[in-house]
Formats: sequence, structure tokens, C-alpha cells
Amino acid sequence: MFKGSFVALITPFDRGGIDERAFGDLIEWQIAEGTHGLVPCGTTGESPTLSHPEHERLTRLCVEVAAGRVPVIAGTGSNSTSEAISLTRHAKECGADGALVVTPYYNKPTQEGLYRHFEAINDAVDIPLLIYNIPGRSVVDMSVATMQRCARLSNIVGVKDASNSATRPLETRIACGEDFVQLSGEDAAVLALLVEGGHGCISVTANVAPRLCAQMHESWASGDVAGSLAVQQRLMPLHDALFAQTSPGPVKYAASLLDKCAPDIRLPLVEPDPATKDRIESAMRSAGLLN
Repeated sequence: MFKGSFVALITPFDRGGIDERAFGDLIEWQIAEGTHGLVPCGTTGESPTLSHPEHERLTRLCVEVAAGRVPVIAGTGSNSTSEAISLTRHAKECGADGALVVTPYYNKPTQEGLYRHFEAINDAVDIPLLIYNIPGRSVVDMSVATMQRCARLSNIVGVKDASNSATRPLETRIACGEDFVQLSGEDAAVLALLVEGGHGCISVTANVAPRLCAQMHESWASGDVAGSLAVQQRLMPLHDALFAQTSPGPVKYAASLLDKCAPDIRLPLVEPDPATKDRIESAMRSAGLLN
């Protein structure tokens, strides 16, 4: 259903508000460069600091600009189940192809609480749902057993896995089946997930290297393992640099070097420090993204 290189879209800002023109231009560039799908309003899009009207506007704008050319998976997660349901309903109304729902952060629900959270969203909105499992940010880790329970629900079709576990993709494949979509949430771990039967990536790096990220997945899909590995090796310093400090600060700075948006980021996050900026620029030059 969903495979290849999906971009976790940044949200461009202008004087504190959303820069809709830059956002639309970024989407057009992504599609032209070969990106296979779009993910607005995720953590990389600074969803925790978006107001509800901003969140809804970005989702609708992304669907409108994409115009069916590539699938749109809208970020609709929240640590409030009712809020997640509301955002997911809006995504469906806008015409999104799916919704990405993060495990509730801060609340630290039990495995049963996690299951009931996703069950409630599943029962409330008829749209393909992907679970976003990111223990490093949400402080809870959905177990494979709970993932298996969720996979039996009618609308839950897959997971964005940012557990950083080398064995989790294969364990999930065994538990949930080969058709259960597994997208990596860690750019550096993409190939490991593909080897274990995964389907693609929701990528931060694709914001600035969309063609290379798409090429890596296309090489893999065609059986060109060496070609896919060569692209990943070329991108690896950039993957590392973009997470040298809290994302999306580094990737927004990188995008500014390509004149895709201003480097502005909302508090409490801040722009990368000078040493990290130098590291990002060096990695982009190494990848051939800057002259």
C-alpha cells in the first residue's frame, strides 16, 4: 500500500506564521524529484507547536497541492485520544490517503492503554492508519505483541518504526504478516529494515535529498542491492549530521542552504549551533547537494 521514500515534511515559517508558498513549492519540488509520498504535520513538521487551525490547514494544503500524484499520509497523533480522533477525521475529510498516529507521549500508557488508544481511533475513522512507534520521543515502546493485536484491527495497516532495534522489523513481520507495512523512521537504519522485509521510509533527509532517497529505494526494489548501498553510504554523513542536534532544527537549516525555506524554528527548539551548521554544510557538499 505504502512503499518507497516518503518525506516527513518540514513546515516553513515566515515571521512566526506558516509560509504557505514555501510549503507548496517544497511539495512540488519533492514530487518532481521523485519522492514517493508526503507526510505533513509529523514531528519533523513541528506538530507539537502547531495550532489546530495550522495543523488542519497544512494537511488540506498538502492534499490539494499533491492532487493525487503521490499519496499523502497526514500526521494526526496526540497524547489525547479524542484529539487524535478529531485530527484523523479531518485528514480523511481532506482526502488524505492515510494517517500517521504517534504513540501517546508523556502519558506513558500501558500496553493495554496503547491498544485501546489505537482501537478507539480505528473504530472512529475509516482511513488507513500507521502507528508511529518512537520510544525516544514518546517514552513508550509498543511491544511486538501489542503491534500484533493492533494489526488485527480493520484500519491499521502498518507502522513507522523508530525503535532503532535491529531485530524489530523481522519480529514484526513474523507477528503481523508480510503485508503489514513497515516504514523506517530512522534514515540511518533504512537498509536494515528493507533487508528484514520492510517497505520504505518516512524520511527526514528526503527534505533536502529527495532524488537520492528515492533512488535508494528504487535500486533496492529493482534488485540492485549494491546500488542501493552506494547511495546510502553517500548519504550516511548527512543522516548523522541532521540528527546531531534535535530535529528538525538541523534539517530546516539544511533546507535553507538550498533556498527552500527560512531556517526558522519554533521554541522551545532552536537553530543548530555554529559547529553543527558547519557539519551539516560539509555533509551536504559531500553528498553532492551543494556546489
